[in-house]
Amino acid sequence: MIYRFDGIRAFRYLSQLKVAQTALTVLALPPGFYWYSQGLMTLNSLCLVGGIAGFALAMLCWMSYFFRRLVGILYVNESGTMLRVAHLTFWGWRQDTYCPVANVIPLTESQDRPQELFVRIQQYSGEQTFYLTLRYGRVLDRDRFRQVFGMLETLK
Repeated sequence: MIYRFDGIRAFRYLSQLKVAQTALTVLALPPGFYWYSQGLMTLNSLCLVGGIAGFALAMLCWMSYFFRRLVGILYVNESGTMLRVAHLTFWGWRQDTYCPVANVIPLTESQDRPQELFVRIQQYSGEQTFYLTLRYGRVLDRDRFRQVFGMLETLK
């Protein structure tokens, strides 16, 4: 293990809560349509429920787009050739993605500044981009981190 972001647990619960909240909000639409057809709900109230459900869906998409790319833990195998990135799925569960260390763009070559809240982990192949926070995460093994991402002294 070369890096750990302990706040990933909070983002996991937030992601799962957002999925549940969106499901409940969308499930409120059919009863709303029924009540409107029976004259028990005004058109303004139905539009409000629909707007809230639409906003909840949009926020779920935006938040899950970010949460799926936020790095919780980074591992490097013993030989230093494979990077394992632990991040979240759409549903808030852990997923491991593997990429060769040779395919990872060093942070010293990227346009991101280490002082920023999030730094991108990019690959030369352009497959997937992850977000790493050096400000709130902990680098546990500086030597292995340096092997993958470049000199830490130039980062901090």
